[in-house]
Amino acid sequence: MSEAPIIKHLTEESAGKRLDVVIAELFPEYSRSRLKIWIQQGQVLINGKVAKPKTKISGDEELQLSVQTIESETDCEAEDIPLNIVYQDDDIIVINKPADFVVHPAAGHYTGTLQNALLHFDESLAAIPRAGIVHRIDKDTTGLMVVARNLSSHKYLVDQIQRHEIVREYQAVVHGVMTGGGMVDQPIGRHPRDRIKMAVRENGREAITHYRLLERFREHSHIKVQLETGRTHQIRVHMSYLRHPLVGDPVYAGRHRVPAGAQPDLLNYLQGFKRQALHAWRLTLVHPDHGEEVSFEAPLPDDMTQLLALLQADMQINK
Repeated sequence: MSEAPIIKHLTEESAGKRLDVVIAELFPEYSRSRLKIWIQQGQVLINGKVAKPKTKISGDEELQLSVQTIESETDCEAEDIPLNIVYQDDDIIVINKPADFVVHPAAGHYTGTLQNALLHFDESLAAIPRAGIVHRIDKDTTGLMVVARNLSSHKYLVDQIQRHEIVREYQAVVHGVMTGGGMVDQPIGRHPRDRIKMAVRENGREAITHYRLLERFREHSHIKVQLETGRTHQIRVHMSYLRHPLVGDPVYAGRHRVPAGAQPDLLNYLQGFKRQALHAWRLTLVHPDHGEEVSFEAPLPDDMTQLLALLQADMQINK
């Protein structure tokens, strides 16, 4: 999908600069990566000719940009799927994502995703990369996500994420009794043998997780977690690294563990808890329009609330 070409007459202010630098200055509403794709696709012309990102500008050229949807973004179709919207305005949508809901299409999940739902909720999101999704949470993790409603907001939010300025706070229930809080600063990369897993690896990407104890039980802990980076499965990998994997995590928790002497209702609930007990409960960011900090919260889902109640009851019974 393309629009009428945008034409700009360059001046001496651009002289000596590279094309990729100049075009980023002229079109700040688009991300640098998106502009680079358009240059490489031949959508940017200098005096009617295709140019390269490193092309030097003399300062008296005509630049033509054909804004075009990236082909991979056209494959997702709108689907009528209900959304739990916490907040919305002209620039952002904040969604409380339930469990068992994939964020965007991927192998094995080409329909029924949050991206499909967003395209049905607001058809104008078809003009935004991934329907405005700027970050993701795992399929079975619940909680808050922010979505951009226009290209300017999309770039603004992506820049905040890259600068680690969007604060994402989670609550989790983990195995084992923690004594306090701390920080995990361990790089994460693809597991060397199991390609569906991530792992702490020396050659991985920087990953920093902060955690704080909220409540301890006989053999479990309720914690608050804040991400400084956003690697795939980061909280799940880092908690497993600390030997405090998340309750219910089908990938990283390992052998099922239950407290000795636990009541049948707690045992049954733990055995039936088939997702990681992880919820993105607070999201804080600078609003793309008015530039003020805004914060949103989503209460714990029913399954985690019930789990905590049973763990508290177990503490009382086994004092």
